[in-house]
Amino acid sequence: MPPCPALTRRSLASLGLSALAAPAFAQAPWPNRGLRFVVPFGVGGTADIVARVVAQRLQDPLGQGVIVENRTGGGGTIGTDHIAKSPPDGYSYIVVTSTQTANETLVPGRPYDLLRDLAPVASLNLNHLAVVVHPSVPVQTMPELLAYLRANPGRVNCGNPGVGSGHHLAAELFRMRANVDVQHIPFRSSDQMRTAIVAGQVQMCFDPIPSMLETIRTGRVRAVGVTGPARSPVLPEVGTVGDVIPGYEQSIWVGLMAPARTPPAILDRMNAEIGRILADPAIREAQARSGGEAWATSREAFGAFVTRDVAQLRDLITTARIEAP
Repeated sequence: MPPCPALTRRSLASLGLSALAAPAFAQAPWPNRGLRFVVPFGVGGTADIVARVVAQRLQDPLGQGVIVENRTGGGGTIGTDHIAKSPPDGYSYIVVTSTQTANETLVPGRPYDLLRDLAPVASLNLNHLAVVVHPSVPVQTMPELLAYLRANPGRVNCGNPGVGSGHHLAAELFRMRANVDVQHIPFRSSDQMRTAIVAGQVQMCFDPIPSMLETIRTGRVRAVGVTGPARSPVLPEVGTVGDVIPGYEQSIWVGLMAPARTPPAILDRMNAEIGRILADPAIREAQARSGGEAWATSREAFGAFVTRDVAQLRDLITTARIEAP
């Protein structure tokens, strides 16, 4: 008996659908090879340290290696542009900080748009800063620093690791709110800035507490203030900048973004795994001991934060008339 035409057509249609679907089912599940985090800043800074801790802890749950690559230059724009132009396949990520959100205003000719070309993945870390002075500066507290700056207008050099860095913007906001005259001295990296203040080449700087804590404890610099809403548990004797400049609060944050159009399911998985890492008591305690804070949010909340930060820094940069070199 010949086959039923209707059955044949249904069978062929079924085979056709199976054939069309086969490539999707043949794809290996993500991840099937190593991932990479690009840090657009130098080795040893806050972003680099945080990225390496998270990358190392991700390897077990993902079952793949996660390498950290430092791709510096252009105030963070070179590494960021590289990831913005990378395939949106879930294997390449960029470590972001307020430097990149500031660059949205400072570097109008950059070859990417942060909010258009990159997708939020996860927040990682939040650090308030210490205001430190070289031991030769005769002040012990924030009120004394303000009095000294007002008595010596334009004579105090304040180091930073680059125009538009979180360190620079925190110092510039301080200058504006306190109505003092300090000279901003940009360096090529955070390490160069720290070397300069220890050597007395600059008299003050703003630096994340975890990066400067050991230098403070050994007396090579003196902490006179912190930029958080309250005193830091690791520097309990140091008052806040907000004690003398009401409403002043600044932080340096670290997060992760991926090329736009990376599949949302992959980004959700990355956010969930990173959230579990940051919830680990050992991670949280290690961060707290160094003066930092593990900072976990949803992808949506982190994306909203980045959008707000771009707008807020645009206002600060425009008001202060800061220009990229």
